[in-house]
Amino acid sequence: MTEKETRDIWVVGFDGALATAITGVVDLLALAGVTYQRIQGQAIEPLFNLRVVAAERGPIRCINGLNLYAEHDFQSLMSNVDSEGVVAPYAVVVPTIGADIGQTLNNNHPMLAFLKWAKQNCQIISANCTGNFFLAEAGLLNGKQATTHWGFEDVFKRHYPNVDLRIDQLITQDDNIYCAGGGLAWFDMGLLMIEQHAGYEVAIQTARAFVIDYRRQSQLSYRLHRMRPNHQDSLIQSIQDYLDAAYHKPVTLDDLAKTFNISQRTLIRRFKQALDMTPHSYIQNLRMEVAQKALAETERTVETVMQQVGYEDVSAFRRLFKQHTGLTPNAYRDRFARRL
Repeated sequence: MTEKETRDIWVVGFDGALATAITGVVDLLALAGVTYQRIQGQAIEPLFNLRVVAAERGPIRCINGLNLYAEHDFQSLMSNVDSEGVVAPYAVVVPTIGADIGQTLNNNHPMLAFLKWAKQNCQIISANCTGNFFLAEAGLLNGKQATTHWGFEDVFKRHYPNVDLRIDQLITQDDNIYCAGGGLAWFDMGLLMIEQHAGYEVAIQTARAFVIDYRRQSQLSYRLHRMRPNHQDSLIQSIQDYLDAAYHKPVTLDDLAKTFNISQRTLIRRFKQALDMTPHSYIQNLRMEVAQKALAETERTVETVMQQVGYEDVSAFRRLFKQHTGLTPNAYRDRFARRL
């Protein structure tokens, strides 16, 4: 590994954060250029200096009850950079919000000004999972590509309609803003930051040392379509009940309209109002979710699963399954099947 300048990275802390999205990022980045080199008996060359920073210096209580400590506060750090000529950090990382998102945003208004400052002064500003809500709340994602945890897609879209949300992507990069998807996607974001600073070889060495995959592209395979969002349309609820029992049968829009004594146009309109999708999309999503569960939890063949969820053409089923999950049926089974 050619010698690289050691860069500063500030990891943001706040009450209700997911602890591993702070401590894990710190471990991964602090040990880049270290762990693999120790294993190989090579000279150790740390790449990054890590700091945990917060609105106020002091303890941070994470969502799991773990207390971490922020040694630096936003205002002091920004003042030092602006007035004393201290170099701004290479990157700022915002961890996952583990607590209630709305309440956490309301409790952390000082962070928004800090993030706007970081956008202008750092080479990289990044967030993981629901931490991307902070970037959006600060207005940094307007007109830009972003991602977040797949389970919060609807909430994110509702609150930040001007963001180009790419929920299928595990990592997005737009300008100097990096967004990571759900859960432990900070691994992927951290490895990308390592690659951009020190090169692909060092990133893959770090991935091997931590026994993790690198360059995963999509979070679709982890996604389950939440088919029962809250709504008050009793007719659509009745149609959902009907489809939950009849998803494996041939069901057309005309069939549904006649069964529930409603016009096709009204059916589509009310479905979109209640569920933000068409009846056809709802049926497809329902079938794919049942297929995912069957592939992960049973030993049925792909062909059998296909037939049980209402499809007859294996090639078409495989293409559709990959569109929904990012994986072929066999690859999905390999990744998620129960192991003894």
